[in-house]
Amino acid sequence: MKAVLCKSFGPAENLVVEDIPEPAVSSGQVKVRVHAAALNFPDVLMVQGKYQSLPDFPFSPGGEFAGVVEAAAEDVTDWQAGDEVFGGTGHGCFAEQIVVPATALRRKPAAMSFAQASGINTTYGTSYYALKQRANLQPGENLLVLGAAGGVGIAAVELGKAMGARVIAAASTDEKLAVAANAGADELVNYADGELKDKVKELTGGQGADVIYDPVGGPLFDQCMRCINWYGRVLVIGFVGGDIPRVPTNLVLLKSCQVVGVFYGAFSARFPADSRQNFAEIMDFFADGKINPLVGMEYPFSEYAEALNCLSERRAVGKVVLNIT
Repeated sequence: MKAVLCKSFGPAENLVVEDIPEPAVSSGQVKVRVHAAALNFPDVLMVQGKYQSLPDFPFSPGGEFAGVVEAAAEDVTDWQAGDEVFGGTGHGCFAEQIVVPATALRRKPAAMSFAQASGINTTYGTSYYALKQRANLQPGENLLVLGAAGGVGIAAVELGKAMGARVIAAASTDEKLAVAANAGADELVNYADGELKDKVKELTGGQGADVIYDPVGGPLFDQCMRCINWYGRVLVIGFVGGDIPRVPTNLVLLKSCQVVGVFYGAFSARFPADSRQNFAEIMDFFADGKINPLVGMEYPFSEYAEALNCLSERRAVGKVVLNIT
């Protein structure tokens, strides 16, 4: 089978496509023919050697996939050949086939495309965990979402609306904000002019946002700390803006607010039952038409480097997906 391999850290152009042996199925595992693999920012960091956990060389990037079951171990009873599935693995999805634990799979709804399903595991899983468990978002609260047209951002917009919040979507261009508006955002803020804090204060009667969802980091984090409401919760999702900001603890004290870390991978590993329940609720939102995962860019298998660069250069709107087969 063909797979994209990382043999040394560096730019996406250093990756190679090679024929490698098909993976064997062991106890408790399922082999899946990959139709689509979705990209996330950790994929970019992993290829560059900058992620917090790195697999041994050579490895295939890609932490999310959707496809069709080809074979299952004898002790696996939940899945059989022909089932349409999706899931997350951490890495290994830029390949024609992948073997994963049976517990890592979720059933793809018939109404959801392979491209959509490939990108829902991490983005919606992260955003729902952030809003539900970490922020305890309540109906009627003001939710500010930064990077609102990116993968996790647009998921947070949709889920925030489904949970009854008033959603303020923030992004760097009017074109990206139009995408957030289509996802249901109530208010739109263009922060390219550096006036995020003042605009959010104006939209909230001077109080600030109750919950801030920040996957960007960098200088915007400081503005978030200055437009968070009393008893507010600032969710630290990631740092696609590049710089990891310092927390101004004087503002934490003055606002009696919380700065809350969101590490979805660790949550789903430590609390698998809670993670499964979260996803059951996410699938209910989809069935009820409250969310509709946006695939912004699709690339053929041969254009894996351009797909990664699209994400690293922050050109992505919605999910970036690599079509494998």
